[in-house]
Amino acid sequence: MPHVIVKLYAGRSDAQKQRIADEVTKALIAAAGCSEGSVSVGIEDVEPSAWTATVYEPDITAKAETIFKKPGYAPA
Repeated sequence: MPHVIVKLYAGRSDAQKQRIADEVTKALIAAAGCSEGSVSVGIEDVEPSAWTATVYEPDITAKAETIFKKPGYAPA
């Protein structure tokens, strides 16, 4: 039962978010061998000024052992 939360800079349209959710779902079906009905995808908007405090530090730095694709940037 994969559940994915995608955090993005605010400003994407609902159509873009739906496409992201659709593509993430397809990737999980292919890579994890799960059914479409078992996948859920949430998308959270994050203001750029809040990214470091609300995403980078708690979700990336503090959980480094869970990050399989590391970002190619460091917070400003």
